[in-house]
Amino acid sequence: MRDAQNSTRLDALIADFVAHQRTFGRGYLQEEYILRALGRFVARRGAGDLSASVFDQWSDDQRHLSPTTLHARQLLVRKLCLFRRRRDRKCFVPDHARFARPRPYAAPVIVTSTQILAMLRAASQLSPSVLHPLRPAVMRVAIVLLYTAGLRRGELLRLQLGDVDADGGVLRIRESKFHRSRWVPLSKDTRRELRQYLRKRLRKPYGLQPSAPLLFNGSRACGHTGWHAFCGGGLGQALRSLFRQAHVHDAQGRHPRVHDLRHSFAVESLVRCYRQGGDVQTYLPKLALYMGHVSIVSTAYYLHFIPEIATLAGERFGRRFSYLINSGVL
Repeated sequence: MRDAQNSTRLDALIADFVAHQRTFGRGYLQEEYILRALGRFVARRGAGDLSASVFDQWSDDQRHLSPTTLHARQLLVRKLCLFRRRRDRKCFVPDHARFARPRPYAAPVIVTSTQILAMLRAASQLSPSVLHPLRPAVMRVAIVLLYTAGLRRGELLRLQLGDVDADGGVLRIRESKFHRSRWVPLSKDTRRELRQYLRKRLRKPYGLQPSAPLLFNGSRACGHTGWHAFCGGGLGQALRSLFRQAHVHDAQGRHPRVHDLRHSFAVESLVRCYRQGGDVQTYLPKLALYMGHVSIVSTAYYLHFIPEIATLAGERFGRRFSYLINSGVL
């Protein structure tokens, strides 16, 4: 049976902390699950509250996780304790220096336009089935929207027919990360691809109501076929298969992750800005708005200094300041 004192003290703190975080637009569902599990761990230890020794025991109990995941969970508990310290200056706060050391994130595989064309050809050759009658068309438009509009995977999967204005060439992204909604204008080629897909999608017996998913597959229940939105795992597995079929990989042989298409969109956007002679500094806030970021700090995470960008930036620098070198000033 749970310790009554701990249930009152720690659980109330967790509820207040989660509610506070959600005032900033954060979902905090996974974080709440982790913190509630921490509360149950403390109760099982018969402790009245979280202390240094209990925190160390909890960390040892999490050693089956990767160092990066464990570090993130330890940081979450530290945030909880710092929140508590605003009212209780003597409460325990874990020492960050003793946390697990996270592994560096694997660099994304930047996908080129030539590789995207190979993926589109592979998608067009897929075979439809009873449960996936539009498989080739669905995968083709998924690749196009992920690469040319920089959508997150979840944003793509949540798109409904009512969110699509194919004639106007815009998508409505509803309450994405941090509960932010936005309109995403599409390129001319992307609008054409979307219209071609909709000519196949907007037919019976597929769902035609505005709330029906843009991308769908089927399921069988009691002998009937029902249509529903793709799940993240299903779309990810299908895209990874296409990466392999189209031989999309980097020089080390690594295949991209689905999210790497968003990285590729950001990099290609920056390359295009350089090629068109645009002002990169004024372009970045526009790119951040398009990608649904709170600030350009988040956008900068996606802008990788690949050789092509280095060359373009170097050429621009040379055109602007070469006179200083030629005149002997430098």
